[in-house]
Amino acid sequence: MYGYAEGRTGPAPRKLTATVIAPAEVSLMHRQRVENTRAAMAHHGIDMLAVPPGEDLRYLANFSTLADERPSYLFLTADAALFLVPELNAQQSRAHIQDPMLTYTDAEGPGKALAAARARLGSAHRIGAGDTMRADALLLLQHQWRDGEFVPASIVLAPLRMRKSSEEIEALRRAAATADAAVQAAWRACRPGVTEADIAGAVDAGFRAAGATEVKSAIVGSGPNSAFPHHHTGTRRTQAGEPVLYDLGSRVDGYCSDITRMAFLGEPSARYQQVHRAVEAAVQKALAVIRPGVPIKDVDLAARRTIEEAGFGPNFVHRTGHGIGLSEHEPPSVTHANDLPIEEGMAFSVEPGIYLPGEFGVRLEEIVVVTARGADVLSRLPRDLKVIS
Repeated sequence: MYGYAEGRTGPAPRKLTATVIAPAEVSLMHRQRVENTRAAMAHHGIDMLAVPPGEDLRYLANFSTLADERPSYLFLTADAALFLVPELNAQQSRAHIQDPMLTYTDAEGPGKALAAARARLGSAHRIGAGDTMRADALLLLQHQWRDGEFVPASIVLAPLRMRKSSEEIEALRRAAATADAAVQAAWRACRPGVTEADIAGAVDAGFRAAGATEVKSAIVGSGPNSAFPHHHTGTRRTQAGEPVLYDLGSRVDGYCSDITRMAFLGEPSARYQQVHRAVEAAVQKALAVIRPGVPIKDVDLAARRTIEEAGFGPNFVHRTGHGIGLSEHEPPSVTHANDLPIEEGMAFSVEPGIYLPGEFGVRLEEIVVVTARGADVLSRLPRDLKVIS
């Protein structure tokens, strides 16, 4: 059921056994993360975590398999850890994982392996399921642990991931350096007549030349397309007398970068300059209030009030920022509804924007790490209006 047929005919499936993997290199940092996670599970009354492929798994195991229709899980209890992966990912997984592992073939499907996992791990009354888990993978778990209460694993993992270690901050800093290089590549590629896709190609090359291991799809919005906050980069050709918005990101050592900058082709209009100044002022106001103990909503309110005072309040249509780390978007959410106190070690974006439909949009984005003194801005690029003649 749930994507794999029961009662199939054909050869009998092979016997499933849990294989103890030869020791792999697991850093003390990741072992400590597992212990911190177990302590948080106990605090929240969670008996078991079921973590799918993705950033939560990478956080705990320094490794993640591919997330596709073949379910994979890390099961974590107070005294056990068990991986379940499809056979085609087993060899790769064994190079990274030292905990017991169950596997299944495509012909078998995951049902018997999950039943074996249930037998090994026993009952669980409260189960934290990974927030990004596919629905079919979750349904399979609910079938095996019918009596369990399922809650989001982020109850446990989000607070732990929000506070970055010194190693994580250095990884974010390295990622930010690649983003600076990519913006400069975009500026070099930008001239009247090139397509948004042409600029995105230059961004990709700039990221990889700077050492990025993964590159996200760049948002390159020219002219009126810059008024769409999440524009899909296309084949529109840039024209003199209009702005170009770049929202770019990458990964280095698993950690993300995210930056937004603007350029203008030719002499910017007075209206554009007015909007750009308002957004820059909003960034400055938001950065100025960041320090440990301040409610995170104050960051959003500082940016929002600045834009409202400039007369563009209705044109600021999103939150001021989002957390960043192993995921490009993760807690904390920098919104005026979030009372969470800012803590040292948090990392998040500050990216107010003004969007004028049919005309243009302006967004400027910085990634900051919170220190005892305030906001440490990771980018070294200015936010000044970049005029390309």
